[in-house]
Amino acid sequence: MKKALSLVILMCWTGPLGAQQPLSHDWDWPGLAEAIVRRLDPQPGEKILLLTHPGRFEALVPQLRYAILKAGAVDLGNLDVLPQPFPSAWDSSLLSQSVEPSRAALRRMFGEVDAIVKLPGAQTGVAYLAAQDLLREGRGRTIHFHWEGAYPLHGQPLPHQTIIDQTYQTALLETDYAALGALQQRFERAMREAPVRVTTRAGSEIRFEIGERPVTRQDGDASARRALLARNLIDREVELPAGAVRVAPLEETVQGTVVIPVSVWNGLPVHGLRLVFEAGRLASFTAERGEDAVAAELEAGGSAARSFREFALGFNPLLTVPPRHAWIPYYGYGAGVVRLSLGDNTELGGNVGGGYVRWNFFEDATVLVGDQTWVQDGRLTPPR
Repeated sequence: MKKALSLVILMCWTGPLGAQQPLSHDWDWPGLAEAIVRRLDPQPGEKILLLTHPGRFEALVPQLRYAILKAGAVDLGNLDVLPQPFPSAWDSSLLSQSVEPSRAALRRMFGEVDAIVKLPGAQTGVAYLAAQDLLREGRGRTIHFHWEGAYPLHGQPLPHQTIIDQTYQTALLETDYAALGALQQRFERAMREAPVRVTTRAGSEIRFEIGERPVTRQDGDASARRALLARNLIDREVELPAGAVRVAPLEETVQGTVVIPVSVWNGLPVHGLRLVFEAGRLASFTAERGEDAVAAELEAGGSAARSFREFALGFNPLLTVPPRHAWIPYYGYGAGVVRLSLGDNTELGGNVGGGYVRWNFFEDATVLVGDQTWVQDGRLTPPR
């Protein structure tokens, strides 16, 4: 009998357009490799294959393979993906027709290994889809190492890529994972027992309950023991750097208003947007400027675009929004950052399908769970 896939690591990085390597700073390649494998906790004899993008993060590859060997696992080498974007001269219809046969073959091939390590630059394409198929079946676990997800704030430009790289490296290497996990567990228990209320300075006020919905704690634990407790796709896709708690609230309990002062919809700027939700559905919206752009994106997104998707709260103190030259590191995984999303939440265990997903970040939110304040004006303030 063929052995099913039991372990997958996914690593993603997107650097500047056309860059073949991240910009230079004091990279600790051995340290990064050891940290990734430590969070993975591979068991002796597990077979691990690297999935790589030609020319990307090449310095990490041998270090990671050596760390895998030191852990007692089996190194299967690496498989290059097709570099993207594809050359304009290539036949797009041929590429499209190849997806499903390749996906099916890769699913079978991945069933022969225990782990796939997806390195930066290889985050798109057929191999990723094949790995996701197995996760949806409840087979395997992943580490998803994005190394991207920086967002500007208040009209300021993002910092130089070297600062972003150093921030993420520090978070990966220096996070107190035990303390992070313990705090996230406390927050989950609190949400199970009381409704959640989120407000912002601009006027947001939204309430919801989570009931028995799955709560994904991105605490960096990618062990096989933890995977046994997985209840949805993203429970099996552990992200590094770590930090966020994510949950799809019970749709019928979501009530209130989300106010987004400045945003971009359908590629155009929007100011003073107010989204009003009733029973998890967008009942109405207004904007001071750019209302047509919002309407166009909602129309293109279908029913999912008018549904509340997800509440996420960041807990990692090493990924907080800096007070000067503000920017949001790594998808809002930093302590005190709130994400209120629209769209498909099936990967979280919710009932909204359709594919559309939109994240909305708030760095100045206040979060109350029952009568306890967990975040005050963007500052994480967990009750004692």
